[in-house]
Amino acid sequence: ELKEEFTRILTANNPHAPQNIVRYSFKKRAYKPVSYVDQMAIHFSLNGNMILKDSDEGRRQSIRLNTAAEKAPTETSAETSEEAEIKDEEGAGDTQATGEEEAEESGAGEVTEAEEAEEPPPPGVKEQKLANQFNFIEQATRTLNNPLRDKACQSEPTPCKDFSATANQWKIYDAYVEELQKMERSKEKEKPKAQVAKKEEEKKKGRKLTSLDLQGDDITKISRAAKIMERMVNQNIFDDIAQDFKYFEDASDEYRDQQGTLLPLWKFQYDKTKRLAVTAISWNPKYKDLFAVGYGSYDFMKQGQGMLVLYTMKNPSFPEYVFSSESGIMCLDFHNDRPYLVAVGFYDGNVAIYNLKKTTPQPSYKSSAKSGKHTEPVWQVKWQKDDMDNNLNFFSVSSDGRIVSWTLVKNELVHTDVIKLSAEGTTMQGPEGLQLQTLGCGTSFDFHKKIDYLFLVGTEEGKIYKCSKCYSSQFLDVFEAHHMAVDSVSWNPYHLKVFISCSSDWTVKIWDHTVKTPMFVFDLNSAVGDVAWSPYSSTVFAAVTTDGKAHVFDLSINKYEALCTQLVVAKKKNKITHIQFNPVYPVVIIGDERGHVISLKLSPNLRKMPK
Repeated sequence: ELKEEFTRILTANNPHAPQNIVRYSFKKRAYKPVSYVDQMAIHFSLNGNMILKDSDEGRRQSIRLNTAAEKAPTETSAETSEEAEIKDEEGAGDTQATGEEEAEESGAGEVTEAEEAEEPPPPGVKEQKLANQFNFIEQATRTLNNPLRDKACQSEPTPCKDFSATANQWKIYDAYVEELQKMERSKEKEKPKAQVAKKEEEKKKGRKLTSLDLQGDDITKISRAAKIMERMVNQNIFDDIAQDFKYFEDASDEYRDQQGTLLPLWKFQYDKTKRLAVTAISWNPKYKDLFAVGYGSYDFMKQGQGMLVLYTMKNPSFPEYVFSSESGIMCLDFHNDRPYLVAVGFYDGNVAIYNLKKTTPQPSYKSSAKSGKHTEPVWQVKWQKDDMDNNLNFFSVSSDGRIVSWTLVKNELVHTDVIKLSAEGTTMQGPEGLQLQTLGCGTSFDFHKKIDYLFLVGTEEGKIYKCSKCYSSQFLDVFEAHHMAVDSVSWNPYHLKVFISCSSDWTVKIWDHTVKTPMFVFDLNSAVGDVAWSPYSSTVFAAVTTDGKAHVFDLSINKYEALCTQLVVAKKKNKITHIQFNPVYPVVIIGDERGHVISLKLSPNLRKMPK
């Protein structure tokens, strides 16, 4: 096989040239194949300006140079010789095209060095340099490069040709320089006066840097180093918990018949939030160890101030950020693309945006009675994609039956009512026989992960409305979901048709939004405060009940019972309010009515990845 010969004939044809070009023939009124195909392939092409000596053009240029050198070197004689040459050429009846004549003129200065060496100019006669006709610059246009003063021109008894124009320019320039120098001198005189006046004012006021100011500057300088030291100390104190978080896997899960456990890790608490309930929890989308906790009260008779506190798992002993508010915080949400922005809803019906980059304790933007705030508590807020003008935008739902879109326009929150929940069949008898329609009370909502306009709203009456941002007066569908208030409703992050709801009627239900009846119903024997889908599996979810228990389900393993039901807080008048899965780590955080947040690690049986 190796000795076998393959003959290959090399031709001058271009292999890339098309062989089947067809052109329309107007004579025969039909398409005809082109027989001739251009086979030339040009790899490099460069247009030069060199001229052969032996060519007619080269001889003509050499003659022109010789005649110019022989005649007088003055400008007038050179001009007359050129004119004579042009006349001679015209009289000779040169029939070359105008394009060639232009090429001759442009190439007049392009004679090779070898040619000049062969025909040197006669001694004693100064060689006339030909001016470049295409390098014409007006002196007046060169404003940036000021022409130097021509001393030679000034010293001569008869001024140069352009001296008068240049002298005028320099007079104007000198006048401007004098004016600028005067202005600088006056500023320098004013400076010491102003400094003296300032010193006198300071003396009068008696302004002196206090020790507190200096101390504040020192604290800001070492704050970063102190924070790192604090985290290191905490890591040493809670070393056993950090080791459990990182490495511990419950080996006894193998013998539990697919049951699982929750291992308690850090407990987060702050002295000023002891009498407040945890009303909202949210993980930061960028920093996976950071989470925000909203504090307020669900009791109508115990309303007071609220707090927004941010903790990190790196420092369980003290919060990273603390913001206090006049009204209780009922909900919060981090912006997905701008993780330093937190939208917050209050018990008094206001909404606000906190900026973590700013050190001020007050929110950066807040609604008011003038800007259309809710008249009842705001139960949930959710960030949306920025609008067409790249303005920040989030939605809120409240007990007053309004779902409102808030847009940040020119540092103000502008509201737009998206939909009003009307309770069907509930009309009140008003004065003089008027029929008044009562509004439904929204308690929770969630937006579809893929279909941007689709969202669900849970109400106090137990109904779940499927709504669209496009329709403000009607619903896409209504689910008769629960007998009591819907505490939470959430779309599945993986299965686009499925959502989950929980209620104070002790049940958790899983739905297909195209079907009116639930697919799964779980009775947990106590009011369910919150439910959350896991970020790692479409079949795992967790719920918390008011009797202090956390329940973790995996529908791929058991469709009827929870894989883990564990008491998280003691029953002494304490209730669990919220639960959230960490987006990366196998950890859940649970908040209660005493202001405590506890983190728990899921055992291997509770975090099995789907096949």
